[in-house]
Amino acid sequence: MIEKTPLGQFWPSLTEPFRHFGSRLADFVSPASEASSDDTAYRIKVELPGVAEEDIHVTVDDGVMTIRGEKKFAREDKGETWYFTERQYGSFSRSFRLPSDADAANVRAQIRDGVLEVSLPRKAAQPATEKRIPIRRG
Repeated sequence: MIEKTPLGQFWPSLTEPFRHFGSRLADFVSPASEASSDDTAYRIKVELPGVAEEDIHVTVDDGVMTIRGEKKFAREDKGETWYFTERQYGSFSRSFRLPSDADAANVRAQIRDGVLEVSLPRKAAQPATEKRIPIRRG
């Protein structure tokens, strides 16, 4: 009698290299970022080399800040006996949930040397106030 063994035991699945392809692709096209804070503000830096300022959009909606953009790069070189062209295109989007004390109404953004820096001031701490609620008789 011939014993049957699964083919996958000897040969890796043909789909195995693609199993995590979606998350790897997202990491590849998603720009690197870092977040920090101090007593006065939250700061987020996003690396966007080659992305034009007019192709970057920063929005805040319902406690979430989203940075979207599109990279458009084209290069063409010609010589007497050669021709070279290169193009890179792609869009990206990164979202960050904002802490409750972030002042989204006063967010500022600037780009310098291919790095976008977004700064959100912290709201002043509100003193705790106690409010007495009257109780009605039913």
